[in-house]
Amino acid sequence: MARALLKFIRVSPTKSRLIAREVQGMNAEEAMAALEFTPNKAAKIISKVIASAVANSGEDAEDCIVTSCRVDNGPVLKRFRPRARGMASGIRKPTAHILVEVEGK
Repeated sequence: MARALLKFIRVSPTKSRLIAREVQGMNAEEAMAALEFTPNKAAKIISKVIASAVANSGEDAEDCIVTSCRVDNGPVLKRFRPRARGMASGIRKPTAHILVEVEGK
């Protein structure tokens, strides 16, 4: 079993988990092909992590299965936006840690 971990990536973990759940249990080659046509920022990132996990395993993408794809919360970057009457409101910029585990057939 080979793994790849991408940390502190600037993407929402909640939105990324929706895509990570679709990929679990799929063949690695099919998963990367499906993510290529998914119109989401997280899809491209997860596809690259899957490719990295396949490369770490030393096998072909056809022979690998995505056993687990996990998206954990990272630290949140906190920013402020000026508002009316001298006030300010907060902006939260979330980060995520993406872990992909791949296993050969």
